[in-house]
Amino acid sequence: MSDIATLVPEPTDAELAASALRSLDAARDANIPVRLSLGGSDGELEVPGSVLVALARVLDSFAHGEGVTLVPAHAELTTQQAADVLNVSRPFLIGLLDAGEISYRTVGTHRRVKAASLVRYLREDDARRTAAADELAAEAHALGLS
Repeated sequence: MSDIATLVPEPTDAELAASALRSLDAARDANIPVRLSLGGSDGELEVPGSVLVALARVLDSFAHGEGVTLVPAHAELTTQQAADVLNVSRPFLIGLLDAGEISYRTVGTHRRVKAASLVRYLREDDARRTAAADELAAEAHALGLS
């Protein structure tokens, strides 16, 4: 099985995913164990809470007709795959790598980027954006613009 899996919802999956997400959210809000029915005579299974968070995100994306790509944290990506994950061009990603914004290793003449490095970069980038927006909001408030 490949490390990276892309899941794309069928057109009929959106409504079912939205319904499943509502049920899952209700169960998580009530803090009760969740058992998933496998259908037929296969019975049920109980899943850990951490898996429910991931499942809820997948269901939310499917409910909006969006696909999801699952990438294990240990996976090493090519520069093109990493650029695709960040939704940027490959040259832009190379600039981030060269600037030390994202860590990578070299295999022969090729760069490999750990998925965990991309997640770390995204979190740091989100924090920088949030701080900048908060600073702008504070300035606007101080100037009486808000």
